[in-house]
Amino acid sequence: CFITSLMLPEAPNATAGPPATNGTNETLCCSDQQVVVPNELFLTLGATSFVENLLVVAAILRNRNLHSPMYGFICCLAVSDMLVSASNVGETTFMLLIEHGLLDMQPAAVRLVDDVMDMLICSSLLSSLSFLGLIAVDRYITIFYALRYHSIMTFRRAAVLAAAVWAASVVSSSIFIAYDSAAVILCLVIFFAAMLVLVVGLYIHMFSLAHRHARRISSLRRKQAAPPFARMKGAATLTILLGVFFICWGPFFLHLLLILLCPNQPLCKCYFQYFGLYLILVICNSVVDPVIYAFRSQELRRTLKEVVLCFW
Repeated sequence: CFITSLMLPEAPNATAGPPATNGTNETLCCSDQQVVVPNELFLTLGATSFVENLLVVAAILRNRNLHSPMYGFICCLAVSDMLVSASNVGETTFMLLIEHGLLDMQPAAVRLVDDVMDMLICSSLLSSLSFLGLIAVDRYITIFYALRYHSIMTFRRAAVLAAAVWAASVVSSSIFIAYDSAAVILCLVIFFAAMLVLVVGLYIHMFSLAHRHARRISSLRRKQAAPPFARMKGAATLTILLGVFFICWGPFFLHLLLILLCPNQPLCKCYFQYFGLYLILVICNSVVDPVIYAFRSQELRRTLKEVVLCFW
């Protein structure tokens, strides 16, 4: 399967939810076995992320005040993260059922289900990254083209962009699953690098503008520098945004890059053994995204309380 080929270039039995081994107790690089991540951790994080993002989607759909392009992109990001979680939980559950003999299927059927799961995982990862980039672009337009924002980012254009992301993600993931090769991995690495440059560049530019604006206001008030609290708050926000992006996505795509550059080098093989941890970080990103992009909104938090109370 596609995920198998990403774990180790020469690992025939690897899966997104690897079977239990004693590899976790061995010294770094002393074994060719994959480092084990408990399936319970995959299931717990996946379920947490799914419920969390489902609440975000429900809150945005419920409150008409949140029906805007910005919250539309946040809603799409939440749906993508839900699919990331659901696909990982689904594949892990599927492998557990087969492993324990609770599900008896022909090899061809297992392969088909596995390909479908991998396509869902790949498309949801691509769409999640794409919507992170769209959210950064939307915020950039909000700041630098505030007076023209509503004419630039109309509902129609936002809907077209969202639909294009979904369509491109599905088509690309289908091609990636059908043509599993080094070229596919290279495309994924290039895509991540493009998103990285886009997100980092836009947020640093926005932070620089906010910093200059704060200093200009301070000079008008006859102060020599911007208020330390404002500067620290802006720096902290930027650090959280970019730090989470690097920590959650960086190891996974570094793994892909090393597959291309040094698949047979001992140090690279050592790094490959921790693929399960890199998937965990990607799922953790789905857990953290609502906290960064959604829950900081007072209007959304208020609606979220109403949605939660509806279930009691």
